[in-house]
Amino acid sequence: MLLFWKKGYEATSIPDLLQVMGISRSSLYDTFSDKQALYLAALEHYKKVSFNKQVILERASNVRAGLRQYFEHHIATAYDTSLPGGCFVTNAATTLESPDEKLNELIKTSFLNLEQAFYELLEKGRQSGELDKNTDVKALSYLLLHLHQSINVMAKVDPDQQRAKDMIKIVIEGI
Repeated sequence: MLLFWKKGYEATSIPDLLQVMGISRSSLYDTFSDKQALYLAALEHYKKVSFNKQVILERASNVRAGLRQYFEHHIATAYDTSLPGGCFVTNAATTLESPDEKLNELIKTSFLNLEQAFYELLEKGRQSGELDKNTDVKALSYLLLHLHQSINVMAKVDPDQQRAKDMIKIVIEGI
């Protein structure tokens, strides 16, 4: 998983995988059939073992506190130098030249699930009166999804996480 996350699908060779995994070529093909199946398994594993930040949104007592806590954790993770950088799913979405249908579906589902978690928190805030009743929570949840993804990308090229924190602060204050 870490090798694919660091190098991407295209730049990771079968010999690289065999060396990191410490297995033979026949074991790799017996277990995963091909490199693409292994890549999909690595992405699925990533989704299972990475902290589910959406729980922060689901358990939030109010919109602003939930968003603040979510993005604080997200920024810390995205800029964690012990990890390959960004998000493995975002990296897959932005670097794979010809993703197959299964990969497209995995990425799309991941993004839609996060957008839905933002939507549910915002809608709860609109219903409780924390947000104006005319707030377009659908558009706002899509904006938050995009901010999430942009943090993942920018973490790979701009080491100053304070800029991301400042951006999120402004957005949350404006909600």
